Amino acid sequence: MTVSIVIPTLNESTSLERTLRQLAYLNPAAAEVIVVDGGSRDETVAIAEQLFQSQPGQVLRCDRAGRSVQMNAGAKIATSEILCFLHADTRLPDDAIAIMERVLSDRQTACAGFISLMSGADRTRWGISLHNFLKTYYAPLLFRPHRFVRGLRLLFGDQVMFCRREDFWNCGGFTEALPIMEDGDLCLKLMHYGRIRQVNRVVESSDRRVARWGFLKATGIYLYIGFLWGIGVSPEYLKRFYEDIR
Repeated sequence: MTVSIVIPTLNESTSLERTLRQLAYLNPAAAEVIVVDGGSRDETVAIAEQLFQSQPGQVLRCDRAGRSVQMNAGAKIATSEILCFLHADTRLPDDAIAIMERVLSDRQTACAGFISLMSGADRTRWGISLHNFLKTYYAPLLFRPHRFVRGLRLLFGDQVMFCRREDFWNCGGFTEALPIMEDGDLCLKLMHYGRIRQVNRVVESSDRRVARWGFLKATGIYLYIGFLWGIGVSPEYLKRFYEDIR
């Protein structure tokens, strides 16, 4: 199996270059890297285009901004059996492609993601990282216990979700109307094709939200959004609490 990496971007000039440079060291390499830009007003597109002169990749300009819309647009032109959705501020281990291929060789697994370790320039956010690890399990146990028993785990974007392209489109891909929690929604839809797994390997994600909000506020917002989504509150309402931070 081969892997296509789809990266949605919007004003990610401070993070994207480092992420793309590290993708060049993946062994084995991804079959393709697709940066899908939602109308950046900074140097995001220029950075990607310059790097793709020396390493494989392409930039797709999307006529609408929105993570779900952009990831679906990238998935439509992807050619690999496996789709990997990577945030512009998240970095993979160099053997990530081999891990994805191995995990999805088990047909009972429909989707998987990694353990997200949040870190910044001079610190690692151990508390938030632990909570992110645990909520993959306790969220479905609390709100979808019958599906938890059948193998549901709730993954989130900074965990680098990956699945088979066939299953992704069979379930309709990301729901483009959702401004937030599109990742949890996809997990629920992919459950029809197998279990959802958290792989026991770490990816490193930016702590920029925690750095802006502080530990207590960030934890409160994550819990608040997760609880309300779990009981069925509209993602459109929840989006107002989850500001875009670059």
